[in-house]
Amino acid sequence: MDSVALEPSLYTVKAIFILDNDGNRLLSKYYDAELYPSMKEQKNFEKNVFNKTQKADNEIAFLEGLTIVYKSSIDLFFYVVGSAQENELMLMAVLNCLFESLSQILRKNVERRCVLDNLDGVFLVVDEIIDGGVILESDPQQVVEKVNYKADDNPLSEQSVAQHITEKLALTTNVLQSAKEQIKWSILK
Repeated sequence: MDSVALEPSLYTVKAIFILDNDGNRLLSKYYDAELYPSMKEQKNFEKNVFNKTQKADNEIAFLEGLTIVYKSSIDLFFYVVGSAQENELMLMAVLNCLFESLSQILRKNVERRCVLDNLDGVFLVVDEIIDGGVILESDPQQVVEKVNYKADDNPLSEQSVAQHITEKLALTTNVLQSAKEQIKWSILK
């Protein structure tokens, strides 16, 4: 019998989303374009996940061949979705990092209104933790520092947004340059 080898992949998170206590989407990012390509499919999936988890006391669910870790806080539900083969502890580390980072940024007031009022900062936090499905950071302190979001300052200055974009562009440029070099050397061999 042939053993089926899974192709290695850096994409460890399929999706991340935050729903309110009625199951309505506040934020969502899907990193696997094939998983739920349309908005309608995404919202149906989110509704199914919400219906399964809203009254459960667990922190993990399995639905439609996916591993889902989740946490609720006041009037919000936080979800991190991975493949069925994904390590639940790694997904939970992402979820805890997201929640703790937001808790610091929102001064421990992690509720619907505060999330909506600071949605730009929430998106930056998500982008610092996950980029294209790849987990970049799981330490909330590092995330808050990178986002440059101080609890005593005004939320998110234009300079910190520009700095974040500049850092992302520099990272992308470095990755593209490295890939270009690798392709060049593989052709020359």
